Amino acid sequence: MRDLLKWWRPPGFLVFSVIVAAVCAIGTACLPRHWPVFLAVVLANQVVLIGSGFVPRSGLLGANISRLPAASAQQKRVALTFDDGPDPEVTPAVLKILARHQVKATFFCVGKRAEENPELVSQIAEAGHTLGNHTWSHTHAFWFLGPKRLIKEIDSTQEVLQGTDGRPPTSFRAPAGIRSPILDFVLARRGLKLVSWTRRGFDTVDHDPKRVLRRLSRSLAPGDILLLHDGAAARDSDGKTVVLEVLPRLLDVIHRDGLVAGPLETG
Repeated sequence: MRDLLKWWRPPGFLVFSVIVAAVCAIGTACLPRHWPVFLAVVLANQVVLIGSGFVPRSGLLGANISRLPAASAQQKRVALTFDDGPDPEVTPAVLKILARHQVKATFFCVGKRAEENPELVSQIAEAGHTLGNHTWSHTHAFWFLGPKRLIKEIDSTQEVLQGTDGRPPTSFRAPAGIRSPILDFVLARRGLKLVSWTRRGFDTVDHDPKRVLRRLSRSLAPGDILLLHDGAAARDSDGKTVVLEVLPRLLDVIHRDGLVAGPLETG
């Protein structure tokens, strides 16, 4: 147990939930007539425990980075992150825009897509951007995965992305930000930090670049982590890829506001 606690600290709410379950079990044994009350308490706790996994920025199930560290915020930095790639059409275009503006970003890659497009992953790394783990298959059933499948989703992606520059990613983002109570333990064992976001543009479902830009830039502040997508990108009414329409404008807004865009920094 002592060795376990060297690299993992159980989330406080998880510990609390275990204590609640134990107390209610003892209470039911000692006061069987009151079992409905104890059952209601356990069920209420489980609702919160399960529900928190569907709130992307929640920290009840473990550390969850939704903003840059204070030092980065003081430097007026914001982080650009891209999910669901690499995509043979969109990713190269995103890289060109970033290069034109001399900006670095973090790409949370889906392992399967990275394996299918190794040259794109190499281009990302060689351009000085950082890589993050976004699971192997990007399944929306991620919350329901058992330990064996969960570990495979993460480890397989680590292996593929490590092959690009010899260094495995240090950050992880769950599909849609949804996660189960066991994820924190799995990530800690691998030295991965869970990252969510401060604001997102919904550029995979909204076909209006103006609305997407507004979500990302409204009240933009130092330390914000911005979520965009170079995979599964939506298109506007003219068939243009939304993220490619939004990104140059977003970078202009960031510069106008005196902020500095860059890759993810987790401290």
